[in-house]
Amino acid sequence: MSLKEHYNQLYKESITKISSDTYEIDPMLNSDSDDRFGLSLVIRPPIAVKNEIKKFLKELEDIEPNQYYYPNSDIHITVISVISCYSGLKLSDISLPEYIELIDRSFKNIGDFTIRFEGITASPSCIMIQGFIHDSSLNRVRDELRKNFKTSNLEQSMDERYLIQTAHATVFRFSEKLEQKEQFLEIIEKYRDYNFGMFEADTIELVYNDWYHRENLVTKLDHFNI
Repeated sequence: MSLKEHYNQLYKESITKISSDTYEIDPMLNSDSDDRFGLSLVIRPPIAVKNEIKKFLKELEDIEPNQYYYPNSDIHITVISVISCYSGLKLSDISLPEYIELIDRSFKNIGDFTIRFEGITASPSCIMIQGFIHDSSLNRVRDELRKNFKTSNLEQSMDERYLIQTAHATVFRFSEKLEQKEQFLEIIEKYRDYNFGMFEADTIELVYNDWYHRENLVTKLDHFNI
């Protein structure tokens, strides 16, 4: 299945659930007791692309102001979740120099690559911007990281939830029942194939992050030029 077909399938299945009010409201979004943290490698789009996304989110927010919208500072593409978020992971538990050395080694001979943000897709719990890569660079990065971590003794949980293959950015989560569902779906459809912009991905950040990558809870640990 191609990436476009994968996004299309996600979209069709999820829009059906949203239309039938069987979408998933996240009970942890406003929880003060959420202590799930993890370790991730992320790419951050440039401000021009984020501002295009903001136009889309503003239209949604105008009719559904009480949902969860990612601010520009939190928008990212997950290259890979080195350690998927779980309750109680502390930064002091991580042997940072060993992680940095292994990650740096995994990026050897991988050049920068272009990401195109075009259109939106969905899951039962969120709305995502579709990312497309012009070649296999991102998948090669992920394969190298998987191979090197699985032959190390470092804690990791890569792809335990799913084998990540996309370059999407989550920008919206359901935090309560939709009040203007039909208008909401109209705006989603309006932006289904919208061109949010293209950019060169030449830097990848290593971060200690909460589940939602909120800026005030994320600790940037290092960055890697590729």
